Amino acid sequence: MDTQTHLSTTLHFTPFLDWPWIWAIAFIGLVLLALSFLRYKRGIIMRSVMFIAFILALLNPSLLKEERNYVKDVAVVVVDQSTSQNFEKRTERTQKALSYIQGELERSNTFDVRVIKAPKNGTLTNRTDLFSALDQALSDVPPKRRAGVIFLTDGQIHDVPKSALQYKSYGPVHALLSGKKNEKDRQIVVTHASAYGLVGKDITVKYRVEDTRNIGASQAQVTLTLHDGTQRFFTVPVNKEQTLTVPILNSGQNVFSLEVEAVRDEITTSNNKTVILVNGVRDRLKVLLVSGIPHSGERTWRDLLTSDPGVDLIHFTILREPQKFDYTPKNELSLIAFPFQELFEIKLYDFDLIIFDRYRVNNILPDRYFRNIVKYVREGGAFLEASGPAFAGKRSIYDTPLGDILPGSPTGNITEHQYTPAITKLGHQHPVTKSMVWNNKVLDGEDKENWGPWLRYIDINRKRGDVLMNGAEGKPLLILDRVGKGRVAQLSSDHIWLWSRGYEGGGPHAELLRRIVHWLMKEPELDERALDVHVNQGVITVKKQGYGKQAEVIAMTTPDGENQTITLKADESGMLTYKQRVNNLGIYAFEDVNGTRKFAIVGDLNPPELSGVITTDRLLKPLVEASGGATIWLDDIPKPKISVSSNARHYGGSNWLALKRNDDFTVSGVRDIALLPEWMTLLILFSILLLLWWKEGQNR
Repeated sequence: MDTQTHLSTTLHFTPFLDWPWIWAIAFIGLVLLALSFLRYKRGIIMRSVMFIAFILALLNPSLLKEERNYVKDVAVVVVDQSTSQNFEKRTERTQKALSYIQGELERSNTFDVRVIKAPKNGTLTNRTDLFSALDQALSDVPPKRRAGVIFLTDGQIHDVPKSALQYKSYGPVHALLSGKKNEKDRQIVVTHASAYGLVGKDITVKYRVEDTRNIGASQAQVTLTLHDGTQRFFTVPVNKEQTLTVPILNSGQNVFSLEVEAVRDEITTSNNKTVILVNGVRDRLKVLLVSGIPHSGERTWRDLLTSDPGVDLIHFTILREPQKFDYTPKNELSLIAFPFQELFEIKLYDFDLIIFDRYRVNNILPDRYFRNIVKYVREGGAFLEASGPAFAGKRSIYDTPLGDILPGSPTGNITEHQYTPAITKLGHQHPVTKSMVWNNKVLDGEDKENWGPWLRYIDINRKRGDVLMNGAEGKPLLILDRVGKGRVAQLSSDHIWLWSRGYEGGGPHAELLRRIVHWLMKEPELDERALDVHVNQGVITVKKQGYGKQAEVIAMTTPDGENQTITLKADESGMLTYKQRVNNLGIYAFEDVNGTRKFAIVGDLNPPELSGVITTDRLLKPLVEASGGATIWLDDIPKPKISVSSNARHYGGSNWLALKRNDDFTVSGVRDIALLPEWMTLLILFSILLLLWWKEGQNR
């Protein structure tokens, strides 16, 4: 710290007595002087001189010589490095102004200059908090050494103190604005959206398109993109709240985006798009389970489905066919007729999942009801077929219209000997059969083949779909397939119940069936095609199951609407992975070749940093005016004149600014020199006393 040394001399008093005694003596002396004046009149001047000389002698006046080291005042330059500074030429103007200010202050050699950059380089924040950084930087500087603060910013600061007097001790505060006057911007703001919604129901969303006054448009076109990628278009009035309804298509995270068309010459389109995240919750999962014949595995299905309180199960077991002859009178039968018309025509679409367990063709269901099921699946329904021996014979449901959606076809053979179900290579990567939990242990690799065996396998050939498990002789046991908008699962054995009974150790029957059902219900965490997108400290990571691929190209859309392509490459685990550090807040959209879409939200959904991007002097104005500072637009005055002032009412104007010089110092040495030696003080007092005695004698 540079200092300048000066010598200062001041008059100083070091009393011989404590101040209360001196005040008491002075009071008594004044009383005596007053009585003397009232009684004698004469000699009052000499008595007063003697009294004053005596008091001065008690005060002991001396000269105080200080060796003062004058120190530089601290001037602070706060540089705004928030996301909104990247728009147009704000960063360029800011850097030029910073270089100019630093050069001018260095040449003057008057101040200790501190440059604060907030947020730090490479840090993405939802807010622009400059005053918290200013407080921290000046915590070691006393108010009497603060020369002032210069802000290089767009004016969008989110921690400006409410009371301007709070920061008056910082000296004059100047705002050098990096943007232009009369900037244009359009943004879309969601004012209300539910965080949760019931699957299959609609939720209400309220939003508003906000335009600055200088745009002059009365309407704007808004695009709504649903979770499945379909789009809707609206023309709405600006600056007025609007309402729309969006459907919740599946459980888990449902992502919607609202985007408004850009206007000419607006400073950014990053806030023209917003994302709405709604967690879909199933009210009740309605399942129809149809067992073709009574068998030991029925209870396994019932126990699994009824153990979940969120499942409404309707279970029918076909005990006899209509044409079956029985001597029992009909009025004594406790059986009910199978309500095929109500289930497969009237209320078919009320079910979320249909399970056929060891079903065999009979005279109960005509082909038109099978066609209804096929249509139901293609339009988004779910169907699970657990094969029994009938699937390989003449009464196979494969010979009905259901054969069009089943991924495996029967060969006519049935294997009835012991075998252990095994996970395929693809199954080790598929989320349905990957890392299943068995006996409180996460099973991977060969551990999965240590479970108990099954005793029957229905031989099938794979037509399409993903084979996740193999049965006897390495043939397909579990196949999952997508049909239209719906999903189908086929399990070519009816012996999973052996696992539930613990046969030779059992196996993860509940975990496997639960995952199959949830995959059929399109649970996002079990979607093998899903893009897994995460954001951590400004780094976006995109992952996807590779299934043997070494690379895959997907599309990425940045917050400002720029379309790019990125390449996911296989890592050591076989996952396709891509990482990228981003420098802008907002919404990044990713879409693969299958149309699967995911969003990465850098920052909050609606961060303050993007909700206000217009350069403004409004937020800093009270503070600038209270401190006597100046507001200067760098686009008009890129290099304002900088001066120094010791005491002024105003420290700036339209094209100039001043910093305050406080002339603060530290004392490095002190000498206390008596004004008169003690003997001389006594001599003077004695001389005045003799003179007073002589004068009093003359008066008598």
